[in-house]
Amino acid sequence: MNSSACHPLMIRSSKGGKLAYAPFCRLLAQPERIATIRHDRNEKKKMAKIGFIGLGIMGKHMLRNLRKAGHELVAYDIVAASVDTVVGDGVERGASCKDVAARTDVVITMLPDGPEVEHAVLGASGVLEGAHTGSTLVDMSSISPIVSQQIAAACTKKGVAFLDAPVSGGEPKAIDGTLAIMVGGDEATFDKVAPLLMLMGSSVVLAGAVGAGNVTKLANQIIVACNIAAMSEALVLADRCGVDAEVVFNAIKGGLAGSTVLNAKAPMVIARNFKPGFRIRLHQKDLRNALLTAESKKVALPLTSLVQQMLMALMNQGSGDLDHSALYTFIEEMAPKSPGKRGQK
Repeated sequence: MNSSACHPLMIRSSKGGKLAYAPFCRLLAQPERIATIRHDRNEKKKMAKIGFIGLGIMGKHMLRNLRKAGHELVAYDIVAASVDTVVGDGVERGASCKDVAARTDVVITMLPDGPEVEHAVLGASGVLEGAHTGSTLVDMSSISPIVSQQIAAACTKKGVAFLDAPVSGGEPKAIDGTLAIMVGGDEATFDKVAPLLMLMGSSVVLAGAVGAGNVTKLANQIIVACNIAAMSEALVLADRCGVDAEVVFNAIKGGLAGSTVLNAKAPMVIARNFKPGFRIRLHQKDLRNALLTAESKKVALPLTSLVQQMLMALMNQGSGDLDHSALYTFIEEMAPKSPGKRGQK
């Protein structure tokens, strides 16, 4: 680790009162410092009332972790049934995004893409119509960094602080509160909100100014997508050579090819379990945003472009709501039929 770029960030988390350590990287052109933030779930007087907009696969679990820590919440989703599943025991129903913002000091949005965030924040009955000066908006959606910057500018005019804070880890880590959270914004707002973010994640990193969170998330999504594609090619090759894919996985996972992606996705592929933890259509969206951002900076991303086309093809085949590990089926369809397991007695 380059000590001039990263320091350990010590934050008291809600996980049994233990200290959680996360890398805290300063990419801002200013003096670095180590931030120490303490959050005691028993200090009720400090418990902020939080607005939460977007209760999909990830959002509903993130909200529940905030509630477990003792925070009261106001929740809203355009799908009323999604709100029904979380309302009660400290979670109130919001009538609109505007209503949520009017009743809380911190609003979190967790939505599919930029247009949805723009509508929820800037549109009629949106967050900025209800937000008051001094409140904070944390957008945890994975969207274009350019859109994040545009929304931040609108928030500034209203006197509302803004952070872009996309997450990685999928539904399992949303459930257990161990998401990786990548943040863009100013340090003062980050320090204020970091204790809340640590209730949803095990790693919270301030990557830079507004938009840096989503740039970091795009980098994450490129690596994950290309990793799944490479894994798929390797496992299809093994199968077509008559070698058990599970044996291959167990043989290589401890070596240089081993990764979090391999450990999470290879067992799903082997079991042909494509129940969505992260949907193909959402990963395709992230790669599209990466390519658009790259184009604006004149950066070539040839591998990203290829995998994005594979995901688009799967969407056109009706597989957009499968887990992104189903990228394996795209590679599989291009290969001859499996000869079955050979070399076994």
